[in-house]
Amino acid sequence: MEPDRDRPKPPDQGAELAALRSRVAELEARAPARHRPRARSVLAALLVLVAAVLTPLSIVSTWAKSQIGDTDHYVAMMSPLASDPDVQAAVTDRVTGAVMRHLNVKTLLADVSPADRPVLDKALSKLNGPLTTGISNFVHGTTERFVAGDAFARIWTDLNRAAQSATLKALSGSGGGAVKLTADTVTVDLAPVIDRVKQRLVDRGLGVAAKLPEIHTDFTVLTSDSVGKAKKWFRALQLIGFWLPPVTLVLAAGGVLLAVRRRRALVTAALAMAAGAAVLGLAVWLGRAFYLDSLPSEVSQPAAGSVFDALVGRMRALVRLVVTLGVVVALAAWLTGEGRAATRVDAMWSGGIGAVRDAAGFTGGPVGRWVHRARRPLNWAVVVVAAVVLVVWDRPTDLVIVWTALCALFVLAVVEFLDDDSSPRLTAPG
Repeated sequence: MEPDRDRPKPPDQGAELAALRSRVAELEARAPARHRPRARSVLAALLVLVAAVLTPLSIVSTWAKSQIGDTDHYVAMMSPLASDPDVQAAVTDRVTGAVMRHLNVKTLLADVSPADRPVLDKALSKLNGPLTTGISNFVHGTTERFVAGDAFARIWTDLNRAAQSATLKALSGSGGGAVKLTADTVTVDLAPVIDRVKQRLVDRGLGVAAKLPEIHTDFTVLTSDSVGKAKKWFRALQLIGFWLPPVTLVLAAGGVLLAVRRRRALVTAALAMAAGAAVLGLAVWLGRAFYLDSLPSEVSQPAAGSVFDALVGRMRALVRLVVTLGVVVALAAWLTGEGRAATRVDAMWSGGIGAVRDAAGFTGGPVGRWVHRARRPLNWAVVVVAAVVLVVWDRPTDLVIVWTALCALFVLAVVEFLDDDSSPRLTAPG
């Protein structure tokens, strides 16, 4: 009998085993590649975390370098306090107390010439109570009127130029002139104010004020048990004030570019940096309360609060700016994604503006087709331009931030309105 030639030959088990081994070797060679995305993700998360931690330090370093270290910026920041009622009241009380400590009423009135006595009696006739109390009220009222005038505002500006030196002396160990740093307390000398008040007292009939000696008294600008400890940190922040913000941005950008899912990494980085700035804002708010509670009894808390608010005003503005930018960038990245919620919001936005476009009978033509092709880059360009405007603005106020956001939203709406690919639409039969 002849063998059946059509029967299939048994498979070569050796060849199959070799193929299987080759396949296993190939998979083992690919195994390290599967771990690379995980390593990239870990490194990207680490960079984003470091950027978030450095964000509040970047804000503080920028504030220390541009506001505290720059005389013109400091004076512009503190000058409005000349019209602050709490500061005016504190200066008035301080000057009145200094003048009355040097004013020996009995001795000075005994030296009044007969020619000046009628003028003095007329000035004091309106005063009630003991003579010393009356003169104190007279000095207080004269000082109060002077402090409320324009002349005090000019003197206050000069004093704050000295106060800028006082702050630098407290934090960097330099300074001088009318500045004193004693027991972690920074003060400025109100002698120029007292000299003008003495002249006002003389002009108002209290000629004995001209015999007062030169009086020096201190107005507290800053006091804290930790001023000495802050010196090292302030010097470091001044040195890194220019480099730290760019380094923080580079770290955040590196984390986003290194991530496997870059859009999600961008959302995370933006929100993390916004959270870091928010933590700084909360720390400043809590620090204000602790600072005022720790003040000595002779320091006016309302005036100290006004000075504190003026000092950290720029820092608070930077905090609001970073938080706003972080939220805007995160929202823009999220809305341009493909998630279900983001897609739904985008559909509502596009559908609403598209309905307005259709109702107006607008056809984009070549412009609409070009906008349709370049829609995503255009939208990101609007976000970037708005961010750059806020960053380069010298002192962006809350109103500037709001208007910038509204303008960006309006431009995005215009882009969406012009986005028309001129594709045929189904129309209801007429």
